[in-house]
Amino acid sequence: MPDILVRDVPHNTLDALKQRAKRNRRSLQQELLVVLEDTAERSQSRSPGHVAAAIRARLAQGDRTFSDSVELVRQDRER
Repeated sequence: MPDILVRDVPHNTLDALKQRAKRNRRSLQQELLVVLEDTAERSQSRSPGHVAAAIRARLAQGDRTFSDSVELVRQDRER
């Protein structure tokens, strides 16, 4: 498996990653690999259409209602 070297990592970032690894009972290397894999997977599987659908679903679950903005934009353009 190839290696990756990351230079100039800020101390606070490294400390946060070490704490996260400790919480998850992993080595720092294992934790970094999990973070990289999760990020790579999310970026490939989350197309803009999936993101938009997820946002719409989350908004639909709330108790707020949203009007159709088409009419509002049309009125604004007519001014």
